[in-house]
Amino acid sequence: MTTDFSSLNLRPELQQAVAERGYITPSAIQAGIIPIMLTGADVIGQAQTGTGKTAAFALPILNNLIPDQGYIQALVMAPTRELALQVAGAMVEYGQFCKVRVQAVYGGQPYAPQINQLKRGVDIVVGTPGRLIDLMNRGVLDLSQLRTLVLDEADEMLSMGFIEDIETILKQTPAERQTALFSATLPREIRRLAESYMREPQSVTIEREQMTVAAIEQRYYLVREGDKLALITRLFEVDEISSALIFVRTRANSSELSSTLSTRGIPAEALNGDLSQDARERTLNRFRQGLVKVLVATDVAARGLDIDDISHVFNYHLPDDPEVFVHRIGRTGRAGKTGIAISLLTPYEQRRLRDIEHFTRRKMIQFTIPTIEDVEKHREAQLLSKLTKGLEHGAKREMLLVNQMVAEGCDPRELAAVAIKLMRGEESQGALAAIGEVREIRPERSEQRPAAAKRGGESQREFAPRKNSEFSKPGAKSHDSSSHEAGMVRLTIGKGKIHGIRPNEVVSSIAFYAEIPGNIIGKIHIHDKHTFVDVPEQYVAKVLSKASSYRIRKQPVTVERA
Repeated sequence: MTTDFSSLNLRPELQQAVAERGYITPSAIQAGIIPIMLTGADVIGQAQTGTGKTAAFALPILNNLIPDQGYIQALVMAPTRELALQVAGAMVEYGQFCKVRVQAVYGGQPYAPQINQLKRGVDIVVGTPGRLIDLMNRGVLDLSQLRTLVLDEADEMLSMGFIEDIETILKQTPAERQTALFSATLPREIRRLAESYMREPQSVTIEREQMTVAAIEQRYYLVREGDKLALITRLFEVDEISSALIFVRTRANSSELSSTLSTRGIPAEALNGDLSQDARERTLNRFRQGLVKVLVATDVAARGLDIDDISHVFNYHLPDDPEVFVHRIGRTGRAGKTGIAISLLTPYEQRRLRDIEHFTRRKMIQFTIPTIEDVEKHREAQLLSKLTKGLEHGAKREMLLVNQMVAEGCDPRELAAVAIKLMRGEESQGALAAIGEVREIRPERSEQRPAAAKRGGESQREFAPRKNSEFSKPGAKSHDSSSHEAGMVRLTIGKGKIHGIRPNEVVSSIAFYAEIPGNIIGKIHIHDKHTFVDVPEQYVAKVLSKASSYRIRKQPVTVERA
C-alpha cells in the first residue's frame, strides 16, 4: 500500500513540487491512478468531487512528458471554463520545475491569444469541447501526435450535451493514445464511450464519502429566484452567522453576489476559477482571520477547501447531483461542532429537494421567511443590547455633555431618543427589499420518474427531462406563442423535430451560452420546424443578449421572443 508520494516513482522535480504544496500522503484516487497511468495503460477513475483527481492524472502526464517536442502531447477535456482554468493552473504548479508549456482554451474569450499561444508551441492543452472543436476547424489545434487524453468530469459533460463533441475530438486523435476517464457516476452513455474509445481500461473506484450530516441542521426556504438576494440579506440580520460559505452555479454569480453583499455591509469575497493560486490563498487567509465573513464559491473553486470553522453553508443555487449537495454541506459541522445548511429553493426545485432527501435519508425543514417586522425587531433588540452594555461601562465624558444640555433646558428623554436615532443612522442599515409570496408546486398523481432513474446503477441525469420542464407529445395543444405560467416568457428556437432537436440539447445550450441555471428553464414544446421554451422573465434579457452565440450540435440556432 502506498504511504507517501516518494514511493510512486515520480521524477524528482515533481516530488519537489508536491512537497512544496505540503502534500505527503496521496489520496486514495491518486494512489490508485498514478501507478497505472505511469505505465501508459488506459484507466477509468470513478470518484466524487474533491478527492484529488487532478493530481491523479496531472502528475503521470508531467512525468511521462518528453521535453522540447514540437507537438501537443496531452489533452485534458473539461466541462466548464472554471474547471479548465483550474486544471491548467494545477498543471503549471505541479510542473513548475519541469520544462512544460500548458495552455487553457475555452469559450467566452477572444480567439487570438489562444491561437497565438498554440502557434508558439504547447505541450499540454486543457479545454472545453466547444472551443477545442472550433480551434480544430480553424486548423490551429493539431492532435495527430497526442500521447495522452483525459476526460475529466465525464458525466458532467454528458449532462451538458457534449458527448457528440467529445466523440468528434476523439476521432481526431491517434488510436494508440493513452486515455483516462474520470467521472463521479458511470451512466450508460459514458460506459459506451469507454467501450468504443478505450483499450482494456483498468478501473479505480473510490467509494463515496460517508455522509456525515447528522450534526448539521438542514433547513430550506421557498423563494422566487429574483428574491434570493433579499432573503439572504435578511437571514444575515436575524441569524447568528459567524462565517459562511455560499454556493452558486457560475463564476459570474460568485462575483456579482459577493460584490452586492459587500455593498450591503456583509464582508464577502468570491472564490472562483478566475483567481490565481496566490489570490486564492490570500482570500482564504482573510477568511480564516475573520477579515472576510462570507465566501461565495462555485463547486469547482471550492474543491480542496479545508476550513473547520464555517458556521453556515448556503445553497444559493441547488446542485444537480445529491452527492454534490452532501459534499457542500459537509463543509460545516466539522471538528465536533454543529453546523447549519440552508438551501434557497424555487418552486421548480422541489422535486430535486425530494431526490436529495431520499439520497441523504433525512428530511429538510422548511423555515418561514423572516418578515420586515422580524428584521426590525431584531435590529432594535441588538440596539438595546448595545445600549445596555454601554450603561454597564458608563460614559463619563458624554455625561458631562448631557448635563450641560439638560441645564440648557433639553428634555432628557428627547435627548436620549435623538442620540439613539443618530446611532442607528451611523450603523447604515439598509432598507429591506420586499419578498413576494410563492406557492408550492404539488406533484401530479400521473407524474412519473424517468425510466433511467428507476434502474439501479443508472444515472438519474442520463438524458432525462429537466425536472421543471414539460415536453410536448403528438397531439398536445402547445402551439401558443406565450407562456401560460406566471413569471415566464416564451422564446422560440429556429429548429425542431425535423432537425432532431432534443429537450436536453435545448436546456444545455441555453444554460451554457447564457450562463444561467439549467433548472430554472421551464416548459419546452418541440414542433416540426421550431421549438418553444419558457424562461423566467428576469433572465430573458440575458438569454437574448447571447442570441448570436447559441449552437446545437455545432450548428448555430436562432433564439428570439415567440
